Amino acid sequence: MARVKRGIQTKKTHKNLFAKTKGYRHGANHLVKMANQAMTKAGQNAYKHRRTKKRDFRALWIIQINAACRANGITYSVFMKALKDKKIELDRKVLSQLAEQNPTEFTELVAKVK
Repeated sequence: MARVKRGIQTKKTHKNLFAKTKGYRHGANHLVKMANQAMTKAGQNAYKHRRTKKRDFRALWIIQINAACRANGITYSVFMKALKDKKIELDRKVLSQLAEQNPTEFTELVAKVK
């Protein structure tokens, strides 16, 4: 049986790896072992931060709604409870956009639930 030389396949694998780590620093873009570690870590962080991003945005929306509520003389928690009691089902993302882009309509909404 003929001998199999794998240099071509290895070269291709490394080339693909370096393409994915382009722009990384300190050898992580041109040393195979470091590039492999960097890609693994990058994948872990990407997975983790896709979930963290959802938490961060929810926290941001709550802060924006709270600021708009306090400008209208009501706290966030009281406002959200009043919305729930009146059966007005608007999520925090929509309320945040409303408070930022249409403050007059948000003021009307606050007046409605007070």
